Amino acid sequence: MQLRQSVAGAILSGRLRVDDRMPSSRKLAAHLKISRITVTLAYQELVADGYLVSRDRSGYYVADTAPIAQISPVPKTPTKAVDWSAHLTRKYSGARLLSKATNWRDYKYPFIYGQADPSIFNHSAWRACAHRALGRRDFDALAGDYVEADDPELVDFIARHTLPRRGIAAQPEEILITLGAQNALWIVAQLLLKPGRTAAIENPGYPGLRGILDQTGCTVSAVDVDEDGLPPQDIPQGTNIVFATPSHHAPTTVTMPMERRRLLLDRAERDNMIVVEDDYEFEMSFLRPPRPALRSIDTTGRVIYVGSFSKSLFPGLRLGYLVGPEPLIREARALRATVLRHPPGHIQRTTAYFLGLGHYDALIRRMRNTFQERREVMSTEITKLGLQTSHASVYGGTSFWMKAPKHIDTADLAENLRTQSVIIEAGSAFFSETTPENTYYRLAYSSIDTSKIPDGMRLIARALESG
Repeated sequence: MQLRQSVAGAILSGRLRVDDRMPSSRKLAAHLKISRITVTLAYQELVADGYLVSRDRSGYYVADTAPIAQISPVPKTPTKAVDWSAHLTRKYSGARLLSKATNWRDYKYPFIYGQADPSIFNHSAWRACAHRALGRRDFDALAGDYVEADDPELVDFIARHTLPRRGIAAQPEEILITLGAQNALWIVAQLLLKPGRTAAIENPGYPGLRGILDQTGCTVSAVDVDEDGLPPQDIPQGTNIVFATPSHHAPTTVTMPMERRRLLLDRAERDNMIVVEDDYEFEMSFLRPPRPALRSIDTTGRVIYVGSFSKSLFPGLRLGYLVGPEPLIREARALRATVLRHPPGHIQRTTAYFLGLGHYDALIRRMRNTFQERREVMSTEITKLGLQTSHASVYGGTSFWMKAPKHIDTADLAENLRTQSVIIEAGSAFFSETTPENTYYRLAYSSIDTSKIPDGMRLIARALESG
């Protein structure tokens, strides 16, 4: 593949021209120190695609059918640069977001959140589903334009299997496939919020949501959570929309009790509020069975439900779903179409096969067993080392929400630990700018091998003592 890419790139850029002779497979293999058959296979694939032509007893040449570059780059005369600050009507950069190390696999102790563990994921099953989705039978799903629609097989599985497990009944016209939960939250915010309207969010809470709400120009109220999640009585009067994560609050991982869920719905009905339920990490309730979704006990139709496969499969999938009343989903579908029409068809169909063939449920079972084992080891180390947790979950999840001593800035702590090959997440980005907190941090166990947890925890404890 690398050789093919190099040759094709040389032809496309014009460095190789029609009738240029290629090195013999023997000479090129010797020069690159690779197998001769590797060179031959690369040449044959390039012949099949019209880049090269084979001539008897002469070798390989650049074919006259090759897509040669038609326009050569034009040298540019330096001129005065455009002042983009004068043209940009709005800036989206600079928001306080979580810092994610892209090379986290290079660290020995990655207590990083939200990354897939390749040792748990069923690569062969996903590959088989992707291969099937790329087949001739599913060509329309791969290459077709759904316009505003979604893959019917994926929507059907969500309606018949995924949602009923959360106690939710929904028709296909009440389901929209999105590019992850964040895309779903953006769509809801664009449809329901504007200047003059008010949204209530959890504090601490998901940092990406604050950026989404800022785009609408609405007023945002950050409501402090407690050991049971979002307190309904603390939601300000006049609030139009409440965003909540009742299954596993982000980042504390606490689960909202049923009594509080009913109080939240009662408050929403009394004050005519809409509730957006981000059903975050409900699959990871391995200590106790998950509680029913907020939407499942909603009798007035004012709960909008957001789900995602990004955490349970892998974050790079970027596939989620939005569930709500048909009039809302109709407008959400139209809004999505103005931006991206629909998520890629072959990704939707591959996911539908992975779900429908039972691979997803088998994966969730493995994840729960593995994460429960890691959680027990980490919990033991936390107690042994005298570290302090905050709002510990009794249902499961994939992380611990931790509190450092008052004199510790966890952003500095995180930087210090990176030099020791340890990754933790500083917690300041989760808090509202009006209530900054620098003493919290998150320790996740979704991507670190169980055997490495004790040594990594000891390094964290040592850094806190010396900090």
